[in-house]
Amino acid sequence: MRKVRLVFKKSFERLAGFLTDNGLRPFPIRGSFKGYDRKSLAADTRSGLNVALLTFPQGMAYAAIAELPIQYGIVSGAVASVIAPFFAGSRHTILGPTNATAFMVFSAMAAFSEPEKLRLLPLVVLLIGLMLAFGALLRIADLIQYISRSVVVGYITGAGVLIVANQLRHAFGITIPPDTSSHGISGTLITILEKTFSNAQSTEWQAVALSGATLSIWILLSWRVRRLPVFATALVVMAGAYALLHHYAGWEVATFLPFELGDLKPRWPEIGPRGLYYDITRIFGLAFSVAFLASLENSVMSKTLASRSGDRPDMNQDMLSLGLANVAVAFSGGMPASGSLTRSALNFTSGAVSRLSSIIGGSLCCIGLVLLGKYMGLVPKCVLAVLVMCIAVSVVNFRHIRIALYATPSDAAVLLTTFISALLMPLNVAIFLGVGVSIMLYLRKASRPYLTEYEFSEGGELREAGEKRKRPIPAISIVHVEGELFFGAAELFRTQIQKTFLDPDLKVIILRLKNARHLDATSVMALEELVRHVRAAGRELIISGASRDVYRVLKNADMVEVIGRKNIYLNSPRNPNLSTRNALKRAQEVLGTTEADIRIYYDPNQSGGGKA
Repeated sequence: MRKVRLVFKKSFERLAGFLTDNGLRPFPIRGSFKGYDRKSLAADTRSGLNVALLTFPQGMAYAAIAELPIQYGIVSGAVASVIAPFFAGSRHTILGPTNATAFMVFSAMAAFSEPEKLRLLPLVVLLIGLMLAFGALLRIADLIQYISRSVVVGYITGAGVLIVANQLRHAFGITIPPDTSSHGISGTLITILEKTFSNAQSTEWQAVALSGATLSIWILLSWRVRRLPVFATALVVMAGAYALLHHYAGWEVATFLPFELGDLKPRWPEIGPRGLYYDITRIFGLAFSVAFLASLENSVMSKTLASRSGDRPDMNQDMLSLGLANVAVAFSGGMPASGSLTRSALNFTSGAVSRLSSIIGGSLCCIGLVLLGKYMGLVPKCVLAVLVMCIAVSVVNFRHIRIALYATPSDAAVLLTTFISALLMPLNVAIFLGVGVSIMLYLRKASRPYLTEYEFSEGGELREAGEKRKRPIPAISIVHVEGELFFGAAELFRTQIQKTFLDPDLKVIILRLKNARHLDATSVMALEELVRHVRAAGRELIISGASRDVYRVLKNADMVEVIGRKNIYLNSPRNPNLSTRNALKRAQEVLGTTEADIRIYYDPNQSGGGKA
């Protein structure tokens, strides 16, 4: 036994050292209870109870969205809530299934038969967890900040519309024939609506009545009794009402299958007869898409809560906790877990003090799984469908939609592209299309450096040259370059400089690179070609105000000798215009003239400036 403990200790130390080397903490929960008292415990218990009352019914709802047995959603919320706090960077994070990830699972797996879908799901969740954990080790979460929020808003809005459309058949009790329910219903918005309304003749009036009553209770509770857990209260009231109607009036509507403790046993991912590689190739795209979406949701949620609580967000630590939580869920028989903004916000507003609130909430859900599973047969599908639609509508943020539509044309284009593609394409394709358009528009914007001609005024101040004013020295032009000079901007940069040289009187151009950034190999090559072109025409190019980073790139690329050491003047932080003055003197030296009295503006509060 002692040897076993020693091996375990060494293994833990190696794991802790590996995580620390990658900027991660092995168990950040260890430092969360300094100064913890009974008052804090009471606050965490109250928050955990509030979150559990939302997590349990929402787990049922999200499993219904994914067309999975409802215990899959509850297990995911319970297990993820217990495991994640041990590794998370945020103390208010609540993990579990979400509507966006649930519908992505439904959309991608609806073509599989029911037994095949349930067999592959644990492997999907395991792959998601491993991808997220590995991504945290590579610090991939740092790149999430470059994904436009317009993509997230467009995707969630599109998913909300699809969820409402897909739940209409359950709300009206419409039966889809078996030969189409596993294929066409999972497609686009048009396909979903076509399959639903083409079978509208099977509508059940009892389901419509229960759906209408559920919607009325939701609206009444949301407007009048906000202190109650609206979702759980409406579900319990309508389940009780149906039980009475079923017993005394003989009402019959579709309900969920009850489950017992034996259905909740841990399970290992099963490998099909064609082998592991074949199974992975079938589900890898889905796993990658859900992992990407989950990390995106988790990042947005963590930053939102951190801005309200004053905590410092740690995106990679949260990604690690999300990955390990999904690994645990995979072996527990649950569906993919992500960062839930609604449950996390509830945890924060309920006064949670530490990560213990999430563990308490998850533990209460586990108790609910054991005690309430046999009563799931009393929950009508039409009732849960209406509640699902209410959630889908509530998560659509109309203020964010308006901001994205009116902020910039690029944001509007990204939002509309993601939203429309979510309605017309598979969701795992739609989100990456939105990301691709977002990156493309960003690169297009960033690849347009700002170039303008400058001159010195009579008082020695550097200013933009007026279109109607002639240059003080016609043979010399000072061109201010501002913006990104990476590969996307190289060709435009070279073309604009060449256009400046169309003036026959111009002999020297001074490139002022004080605010030019991110020079790369492509830009260096364009600059080299420009220098050779200029000199072939008997002209000269001089660089002023170059930063240390720009000079380092030029030096590493052997461009200093090509341009000429005398033609490069570094930026002076104390007097930013000093390098331009020196470059102007060098230009006159090249021309063999000293016709101008070179003066330069300086700030008398800084040393090193002056007039020359």
